[in-house]
Amino acid sequence: NYRPFDKRFCIYTGFSNGVMGRPRNATMKHFINNNNIGIIVSRSVYGSYDWFDIQITDSITEKGIMAMRVGNAAIICPLYLYPETNSQQSTDEIQERVPNLNMEIVNQIAKDLGLTFVPELENGNVCFANNNEDLRDEFKQVFAPIDLLDYIYAVLHSPTYREKYKEFLKIDFPRVPYPKDATTFWHLVKLGGQIREIHLLESPEVENYITQYPEDGNNMVEKPIYKNGNVYINDTQYFANVPEVTWNFYIGGYQPAQKWLKNRNERTLDFEDIL
Repeated sequence: NYRPFDKRFCIYTGFSNGVMGRPRNATMKHFINNNNIGIIVSRSVYGSYDWFDIQITDSITEKGIMAMRVGNAAIICPLYLYPETNSQQSTDEIQERVPNLNMEIVNQIAKDLGLTFVPELENGNVCFANNNEDLRDEFKQVFAPIDLLDYIYAVLHSPTYREKYKEFLKIDFPRVPYPKDATTFWHLVKLGGQIREIHLLESPEVENYITQYPEDGNNMVEKPIYKNGNVYINDTQYFANVPEVTWNFYIGGYQPAQKWLKNRNERTLDFEDIL
């Protein structure tokens, strides 16, 4: 994950001062060839700016994913930690991952909510399945690490939370209030799961396009310009019906819609790029 919604292929050895200066393998190894997910967060350095320094990742992540200033490097918080592997390990050997959580806090939350914590649901894949009501009904008496992540993700995207703690968010990492009751907890888990799936581009919602790309041409990005609800990539081609709030929306220090196109200046968009 290079920038918001902008994945790139890279050479990654895990060794410092190689292809990458500081690959941070102690953290990134938990994402390589592993089923994992993590919250990206940073301490804000924007002063009077509103706080939008929160993202989600399912792969290794560049430290400047939402930073435009020195000191705003991203912190990656993996949900699970995987054990070290070695060359003697067989291909069918199952790796026992462990939740990257403070169990003292988790146990306190479980006690307060009257729920039981499980490090994995009966079907581990359910942890990353679509977060719909029917699928999760049978698990309502237990909660798993993904539920805590979704709860946190919902809280940190709450306009009420951001307004209430905006002064604190200017100077330090965000703090998350403990859930007070099971009903509110599950409601926020559902919302957080929906946001997570959209931000990872896994939700069917992201295929409900509200924009069009009506004109044929060479698809060359020359100088992106927003005008009258359209985003022009050159003199004749444009994305139609783009809401201005989307074009100007911030995540961290970046406006993702604008940053994505500017990073592709003088490049030709292919079919997947246009989608």
